[in-house]
Amino acid sequence: MEFGKRAAALEAQGQHVVKLSLGEPDFGAPPAVLQALEQVARSGPLPYTPALGIPALRAAIAAFYQSAHGVHVDASRVIVTAGASAALLLVTAALVDPGDEVIVGDPSYPCNRRFLDSFGAEVRLVPTGAATRFQLDLAAVQSHWTDRTRGLMVATPSNPTGTSVPPDELAALCAWVRGRGAWRIVDEIYLGLSDADLQGRPARSVLTFDPEAVVINSFSKYFGMTGWRLGWCIVPEAMVPVMERLAQNYYICPSAPAQQAALACFTPESLAVCEARRTEFRVRRKLVMDGLAYMGLPVPAPPDGAFYVYFDVSGFGLDSMRFCERALEEAHVALTPGGDFGRSGADAHVRLSYAASRTELAEGIERLGRFVAHLRAAVSA
Repeated sequence: MEFGKRAAALEAQGQHVVKLSLGEPDFGAPPAVLQALEQVARSGPLPYTPALGIPALRAAIAAFYQSAHGVHVDASRVIVTAGASAALLLVTAALVDPGDEVIVGDPSYPCNRRFLDSFGAEVRLVPTGAATRFQLDLAAVQSHWTDRTRGLMVATPSNPTGTSVPPDELAALCAWVRGRGAWRIVDEIYLGLSDADLQGRPARSVLTFDPEAVVINSFSKYFGMTGWRLGWCIVPEAMVPVMERLAQNYYICPSAPAQQAALACFTPESLAVCEARRTEFRVRRKLVMDGLAYMGLPVPAPPDGAFYVYFDVSGFGLDSMRFCERALEEAHVALTPGGDFGRSGADAHVRLSYAASRTELAEGIERLGRFVAHLRAAVSA
């Protein structure tokens, strides 16, 4: 966000900044959803909805899990929220007691652990590396588990690395944690953008093998609806009444017009649009990966899901913050330093988002190439 503000300041001075810093798809909502919103806006009063979301949308999300992932989910377990952030807020409030230790991978999306902090959790950041694709694995969790550990939070695919936990590893990890009576929160916000497996099957939800895991998801990424602030979570049946009371007190209900329009996300027309966009993201990924390879910028763990590339800048004598500052100042390319996401290897890595258009990505890669060539010449001088 800070680099976004600096980029806006440069643009106010008349500069064109290529923004590869924010994870915000450039497509916007599918056309049918926009048309539905227009109809909703003209339909008259929009009163509060039930705190857990309108029944039709909860049912549509449950049906989506059946069709997209082959998982039966009872609609009563689906909680529609004011963005995935609100889902994390409710889930954390429901599960965390002060002093509970929660294991989270490093690097990881910082806001997730801020929610845990807010309710008094002691977040245990577990370092990860390229060998595990910057993801937690069973061995890492076992070696950092203590008598005070009460839960685990995993994001797959991950922000900032774009990488996923292999399904078999995630299944083993969840089974081991479940065996110790601890809860599992799995952030699947980018699951819909994941690559298919070698047999061409879509990525699997954790609910395939851990029906009692708590799942966080959102309309922001796969459906391109970031500013609509609409998300959902799927929780065990026993948690539903607690989540309802928390939602009533924290924000009353999610946005009524956003919920009504979001029903159009699950039509064949909209899903076809989203799948075409998923294919487009793979094209953009190749453009970026080819460009970084040509520049000699290593990507220790190539992404397979979220639209991010986490590349290594340690060869220039700059930490990631300074690299990003100079890239913005000198090349007018906005990136995100690894320090936003943790401590392990943070100074050596930078996140690039390929959620921008192909035109912007091509321009950004060209500018970044010139900038890197200048840095490399200075290092070798």
